[in-house]
Amino acid sequence: MESLTDFYDLLIHSDKLIRVGGLTLLLIIVYLETGVFFGFIFAGDALLFSAGLLCGTDILNINLFALLFLVTAAAIAGNITGYYTGKFLGKRLHTKKDSWFFKKRHLEKTRLFYEKYGGMSLVAGRFVWIVRTIVPILAGASEMSFRRFNTFNVAGAFLWVWIMVPLGYLAGHLIPDAEENLGYFVLGISIIATIVLARGVYNVSRKRSNSGF
Repeated sequence: MESLTDFYDLLIHSDKLIRVGGLTLLLIIVYLETGVFFGFIFAGDALLFSAGLLCGTDILNINLFALLFLVTAAAIAGNITGYYTGKFLGKRLHTKKDSWFFKKRHLEKTRLFYEKYGGMSLVAGRFVWIVRTIVPILAGASEMSFRRFNTFNVAGAFLWVWIMVPLGYLAGHLIPDAEENLGYFVLGISIIATIVLARGVYNVSRKRSNSGF
């Protein structure tokens, strides 16, 4: 039971994940969260911010630009994996039964977000928990061309990584004892991401209702 508690503690405290597994674990998690069904259990925004902050305080011993390019590559590769997963599964996604890592409600919320923003959901969705995991899968399932998909994929990866990591890096440099208050930063990021997702889903649901669908 203690091992499960310790695992959960790692999931919700992204800085501990990085401290335990270093750069290698960071890249694996970014890849999983952006392209594998169960990846939504990780909080990617908080993870990137934490990585930048730990880099800024020299706890994560890596050059900032090397960190940025490596994490961006992991995010791009994750979305490509998600795209081909969706292309392979196609319509079977909508008949798939719920499991511990796949929930239809997550699929439906992301589908509404995808309908609202179209291809741009691959860019905007990078900043929204759950959406960034499932949107590339939906893009593959909807037969979006790979060339168009990858244009949004690369743009979204660069925006997401090159905003979140430097923000953390600056916090690590400018705010005294920033790593000790990381939980507050993570909480703020999580609240903002949840509000964005809820607002997007609500707006699309309201438009569908008004249209009689």
